[in-house]
Amino acid sequence: MEGNSTCKKVDMNFTNIFLPAVYSGVFIFGLIGNCWGLHSIYTNWRKLGNVNIFVLNLCMADILHLLTLPFLVDYYKEKSMWRFGQAACKLIRFSFNMNLYGSIGFLTCISLYRYLGIVHTLKVNGRITVGHSIAVSSLVWLLVFLQSLPELLFEKTSRNITKCYDTTSNRQIQNYMKYSIGHTIIGFVIPLIILLVCYGHIALVLATKKNVEALLKSRCLRLVLILVLLFSVCFIPFHIFRNLNLSTRLSKLQNMCRKWYANVYIANQISHGLACMNSAIDPLLYLHVKVY
Repeated sequence: MEGNSTCKKVDMNFTNIFLPAVYSGVFIFGLIGNCWGLHSIYTNWRKLGNVNIFVLNLCMADILHLLTLPFLVDYYKEKSMWRFGQAACKLIRFSFNMNLYGSIGFLTCISLYRYLGIVHTLKVNGRITVGHSIAVSSLVWLLVFLQSLPELLFEKTSRNITKCYDTTSNRQIQNYMKYSIGHTIIGFVIPLIILLVCYGHIALVLATKKNVEALLKSRCLRLVLILVLLFSVCFIPFHIFRNLNLSTRLSKLQNMCRKWYANVYIANQISHGLACMNSAIDPLLYLHVKVY
């Protein structure tokens, strides 16, 4: 992040130690978990129901993102010196957004299917086909692509191409701030509301229906706990601190500074590491996605 001489100096050493360690761990465990996930999906294809299409897309999104992490490990280990060119920088930052919002999108689809399967069992029984799931998945990818496309238009590298910004340079920060807020609302807040409504209604149905199997209640509870973990650890901090950090950068450009601005930067870097961890946590979902 480009700083201001009147502000407290940011401890860049933390980023260059923390992020390579997190990315390396996520790459190893995420790749193992998602490869196991692909094997599990293949062997249990018929048992998973139509939701398997969403699980497969979620798994592929994670694997494609994981393959970009070695480049970021190299970048931060080399004290934020980018060695792979402007196009690669944009592609990797674009891939991060595609994975993040693709994951949120497919988690929302899985939740909607579970909601329909539990709350409106008779109405949807036999009416949702594989073709519907494929069409919805294609729509999710299209929406995520369109939402993330501006990432390719903003500056991602410094003039001498030694930096690879996760947002953009100070020259375009004001426009990026507007884009980030809009992306947060469309790509995160709206899906979060849908999830809360779905699982709130599911909880009410499971609590009031006496003929619901104990196994169904148990699986639904475990799925909710995993989703709470994903959103609480991976998604909520990322969106809060990314926008807060962008706000502090704008203030610094206007010669306004606070002592806690440096702490916001550190929190933002931690939230990036946590957001990346969704690729390693997602495989836990593959055990709990059976639709009834």
